[in-house]
Amino acid sequence: MSIVLSASVRQNLLSLQSTADLLSTTQNRLATGNKVNSALDNPTNFFTAQGLNNRASDINNLLDSIGNGVQVLQAANTGITSLQKLVDTAKSIANQVLQAPAGYSVKASATSAAPTGAGPLAVAGTAADLTNGGTNSLDGDTYVFTPAVGSAVTITVDSTVAVGNVNSIDAFNAALSTAGIGLTASLATDGSISFTSTNDNASQTLTLGTTPAANTIALSGTGGGTFALVTPAGGSAGQPVADAASQTIRASLVKQYNDIITQITTTSQDASFNGINLLNGDDLKLTFNETGKSTLNIKGVTFNAAGLGLASLTSGTDFRDNASANAALTKLSAASSTLRTQASSLGSNLSVVQIRQDFNKNLINVLQTGSSNLTLADTNEEAANSQALSTRQSIAVSALALANQSQQSVLQLLR
Repeated sequence: MSIVLSASVRQNLLSLQSTADLLSTTQNRLATGNKVNSALDNPTNFFTAQGLNNRASDINNLLDSIGNGVQVLQAANTGITSLQKLVDTAKSIANQVLQAPAGYSVKASATSAAPTGAGPLAVAGTAADLTNGGTNSLDGDTYVFTPAVGSAVTITVDSTVAVGNVNSIDAFNAALSTAGIGLTASLATDGSISFTSTNDNASQTLTLGTTPAANTIALSGTGGGTFALVTPAGGSAGQPVADAASQTIRASLVKQYNDIITQITTTSQDASFNGINLLNGDDLKLTFNETGKSTLNIKGVTFNAAGLGLASLTSGTDFRDNASANAALTKLSAASSTLRTQASSLGSNLSVVQIRQDFNKNLINVLQTGSSNLTLADTNEEAANSQALSTRQSIAVSALALANQSQQSVLQLLR
């Protein structure tokens, strides 16, 4: 049996049902804070917002790897800073060698033949005129210096001005210096020319001939340009006499230097983060977007001692004189320049990664804000709607009561 409702009652009932549905929707929006909670609410907004949120989530997942990349770069930069300090310490040790007492009490030396012959041929020249105006027997003598490394250098004593000719001690020394021959020329009272190892090359040996060994200069000549090796007291011909106390100091500096070289290698190997070490040959690849098309590849370097062009020294062989110390300083300066260049490169890459990290954070905020604009409810509006619907519901109930009054009158008659 169906219940028959009057038209006015049915109309009021429909109004109440509609108001109840609207009130339920409004209360759901207030409870969730969203005006679009499913695809049924607004398919376009729902799926667009979902796409924005998914992209924001993908980019947010990349932030962790980007953050790790920043730390890898920071670890490498910290390593380079420490390596630079170690190189500077090694420089300090090499400079101590330059300031240490001379490693040899007597340096190797040799002397040429004095002017010989009759009359003017035997007259000794002066420091400013070795050939005495081209009249003594030194005129035209040729001296050949063959260093351990490099080509032989020929210098001719001649009063005639020409390339390779000299006629004074100053000119002879200038020629030796230009050629990199570690000898200093001086004039003896008998007119002969003496050649002594310079302070920087105090450890080198002089020999007669054209085939020098390591750290040796071979001496030979043509014409009257002959040599005689000088034998120092307590030493051997053409060889320097070592100073024991000084060499002990220099051997100690070699050990200190080698300790630093070891630390350079271990420091470069320890400059890793999360298993990646840009100073030990590892590469770093960072991805900045969800498609993997925006990336940055950072090539690693090998900055152990060998990678920086450095090596341990040998006691008794290295740091014996200033030349050895200067050779070490040259390599250390090159290593220092390499470190500074790499530090600049790392700093540039770190700046790029940090900029992209900040960009991704801001982009995530933009995407999430866009998603929220499509789905979030205006709580002030929904609260006002709720109040209005509650009032409308009360009015509808009252209207329904009025619609039922006519039927109540008929009930009174039946009583």
